[in-house]
Amino acid sequence: MKELIFATNNIHKLQEIRAILDGDFIIRSLAEVNCFDEIPETGNTLQANAEIKARYIEDKYHCNCFADDTGLEVECLQGAPGVFSARYAGEDCNSEKNIDKLLLAMEGESNRLAQFRTVIALIENNELFLFEGIIKGRIANERFGTGGFGYDSVFIPEGYDKTFAELPAEVKNTISHRAIASKKLVAYLMSKNEK
Repeated sequence: MKELIFATNNIHKLQEIRAILDGDFIIRSLAEVNCFDEIPETGNTLQANAEIKARYIEDKYHCNCFADDTGLEVECLQGAPGVFSARYAGEDCNSEKNIDKLLLAMEGESNRLAQFRTVIALIENNELFLFEGIIKGRIANERFGTGGFGYDSVFIPEGYDKTFAELPAEVKNTISHRAIASKKLVAYLMSKNEK
């Protein structure tokens, strides 16, 4: 079974990606390889940040690894919070404060269209490969549900009437932006293994 380092210490992301890749790969977190560095996310795009994190780990440990960056892109906010989704309400904010700021910015707004976008950067044998996943949906007027993390309690995916936080994890892990990008990553890795 192939082993990969996922350049994250975000336990929610780690659990989600392990559930998505279940049985195909052994996924190690940064903590599991004793890396507790704060990797700077100085890129202006999701792709740049994912690549920065993956290259940092590849340079330090000389191994195949991948990293992701995810953003919530809201149409009426011209794509914000986007690359700044995790720190939308400031550097030391949390998900609740980010959601508060988002709902306030969208107060009275009839256009609630949004999308989650994930970019995964894989570095394999010094070569960069990118995989993108997008799920369209809309922003609810208030929070619903207790599952998930980040903006999940206000994001209703297209084709559903419940937020990510209300949907069972097995449903979210099948349709989410991270699932879509991860499936592309797995398809690539499996095709390499078959050769």
